[in-house]
Amino acid sequence: MLWTLDKVVRVVSLGGVSALLATLLSALGIVSCLLAFPALWLLTAAAYLYRANLKVSVTGKAVVVTGCDSGFGNTLALHLDKMGFRVFAGCLKADGEGADHLRQEGSSRLHVLQMDVTNQDQLDKAAQHVKDLLPGDESVWGLVNNAGVCTLGPVEWVSMKGFRKDPEVNVFGLIAVTKAFLPLVRQAKGRVVSVASVAGRMSARFMGSYCASKYAVEGFNDALRQEMLPFGVHVCLIEPGNFANGTYLFATDDAVEQEVKAMWTGLDDDLRSDYGQPYCTRVEGFMKNFRRQGAKDISPVIIALTEALTQTHPQPRYCPMDVLMYLVACVNTHFPEWVYDALVQLLAILLLKKEEV
Repeated sequence: MLWTLDKVVRVVSLGGVSALLATLLSALGIVSCLLAFPALWLLTAAAYLYRANLKVSVTGKAVVVTGCDSGFGNTLALHLDKMGFRVFAGCLKADGEGADHLRQEGSSRLHVLQMDVTNQDQLDKAAQHVKDLLPGDESVWGLVNNAGVCTLGPVEWVSMKGFRKDPEVNVFGLIAVTKAFLPLVRQAKGRVVSVASVAGRMSARFMGSYCASKYAVEGFNDALRQEMLPFGVHVCLIEPGNFANGTYLFATDDAVEQEVKAMWTGLDDDLRSDYGQPYCTRVEGFMKNFRRQGAKDISPVIIALTEALTQTHPQPRYCPMDVLMYLVACVNTHFPEWVYDALVQLLAILLLKKEEV
């Protein structure tokens, strides 16, 4: 069994619950708190870990994955293929480098599909291809909504075209793919797994477009999860932290410079005067640092996606992120906004100083 941050957090949480129960039992004079607490924690933690380790068989199961040109999707498709799943890897460019890599490294069970999630005709054809290629004794067990884009920049700088770009792929594309393949997954009583982001739980400056789209993914996922319960379909959400160095979601430094320059020159004179050149430099620095500080190792995300597809009792949410980001997300969720804002400002200053050193 692989230890993950999710498992650690749940075991620690069970410790807290066990302490409360032990205190109650002690107050009622039933048993000493010193005896009850370790016994309860050990039993509940062992039961949770045993349950988390139960797996479904991959035999006769197929999985559809979107956004397989690079990053999470490309790695996941090959990983699931090696596990024995039949994989339908949707690519934005089925004749591109990422698709060729899948064909070369994958087995005969891995099928590359042309799939622009914003193109309904391509989705309809992809769904039909899946039905045609799927052997009679297999079913579409899983759908992984992984395709996504990210637009960065201050709200006043990003054009409306830019603001529509992220939800078009991250939200409406995700919904369109889900509607296209959900009947097949529902028949198999399988899994719908969507990649959101920690940015769907907490927002940040210069990320308004991206965060808005991921917040929408969270809401859609929660509604779908409740709707699918009577059908035996598990709906799971993956909330990765910053893995920008391990994916191609964010641009290179040169591309960032060009993007910031284009936004800056696109502003009218009044806005440029209001913000000033130093602010433009800060925006460029943020966008570069955001990519540089992202984790290179994407294995925590691949593990979370795999567990969502294979655990007999999957979690509604998986949080593959570092401890610091997990704590910041908790502060955002449970503390007053001014505490979160102050913490984010402090971290921004510390990271900037670290970058300068």
